[in-house]
Amino acid sequence: MNEAVPFWRDERVLKWIAQITFLVAVVVSVWYLYHNMITALAARNLLPSFHFLKLTAGFDIGEHLIPYSRSSTYGRAFLVGVLNTIEVSFLGIIFATILGIIIGLMRLSTNWLLNKLASIYIEIIRNVPLLVLLVFWYTGVFLQFPRLKQAKILPGPTIVSNRGIAMPWGIPTAGWHTYLYILLVGLILAAIVWWRLTLIGKRTGRMPLVTVWSSLTFLGVAAVGWGLVTLIFHQAPLAMSTPEIKGLRTVGGLELTPEFLALFSGLVFYTAAFIAEVVRAGIQSVSKGQIEAARALGLNGFQTLRLVVFPQALRVIVPPMTSQYLNLTKNSSLAVFIGFPDLYSVAGTIHNQTGRAVEVTLLMMGVYLSFSLATSIFMNWYNKKIRLVER
Repeated sequence: MNEAVPFWRDERVLKWIAQITFLVAVVVSVWYLYHNMITALAARNLLPSFHFLKLTAGFDIGEHLIPYSRSSTYGRAFLVGVLNTIEVSFLGIIFATILGIIIGLMRLSTNWLLNKLASIYIEIIRNVPLLVLLVFWYTGVFLQFPRLKQAKILPGPTIVSNRGIAMPWGIPTAGWHTYLYILLVGLILAAIVWWRLTLIGKRTGRMPLVTVWSSLTFLGVAAVGWGLVTLIFHQAPLAMSTPEIKGLRTVGGLELTPEFLALFSGLVFYTAAFIAEVVRAGIQSVSKGQIEAARALGLNGFQTLRLVVFPQALRVIVPPMTSQYLNLTKNSSLAVFIGFPDLYSVAGTIHNQTGRAVEVTLLMMGVYLSFSLATSIFMNWYNKKIRLVER
């Protein structure tokens, strides 16, 4: 008859003891750090409180997507920084993905010139620090544009100067809110078309141009809605505003500042180099037999890439692509070095004026964590979706 193993030699018991010991050590360490922080702050009469967010900020922010002035609160100033970060990150992800895919395909091209250009681009950009690239775009490119008095007037009109790029832009009119509902209907119809075409593709084995037809559906509804709103309200949903030079600034239209352009360009060109390598690796992971089989079926190069190679390459591309999206969002904090008022820059100003280092840091950490989790959740959902399609 086997004797019972003593508990101090039982692996299951030892694992539980180790985990409980580690958990206790973590809790004690966190409590010690928290107690030490609270004690130090209490000695300076700075106990943690977010009441300061309701106080008047008293400083200007050069770029803001929502109304803001010096009389606004610190909370609104912080929100302006958050929205600026979301804007540059969202646009950066879209354009970096497009450019990265193009460069990645060029890297695999049999054309000698395209292949070498892509290789040189990737090797140079990947080996240059992002901060250096941002400073180069800011001081070496956009600030070297002509002064406003000698600004270049491009068709549009678009005004290009060292104050930024001002271009025509639409201003909402009385029918704009109605048009938004029409766009929502168009979006729903486009989603239905996407769903139906995807089902047809799964059933027939030949995936139609889902993206093209869905986009055409949305654009068609948008065009018809534009005409209807114009007839009903006797004016278009958007009134075109063109920029003009008045004194030392431009008035009207949409103005993109050198700071925004430098940050956007730096993030896009830098991240695209890494995305290009991800795309290249994903495409090369697909067996050559798959490509030969597609050609044997009579598919041309574009059809082979769209229907055979890219769907299989996505399972390799998506996970590292998520990391690049997260890096782009976090790298946007370098905007402080070129004067763009992103989350980190605005939060730094709030910290300097209020002295609330702990609260401001916690807010920043929470926002960046939320961005990262939201991106990861979406990309993980998409990754699971394409894996299910693959089965």
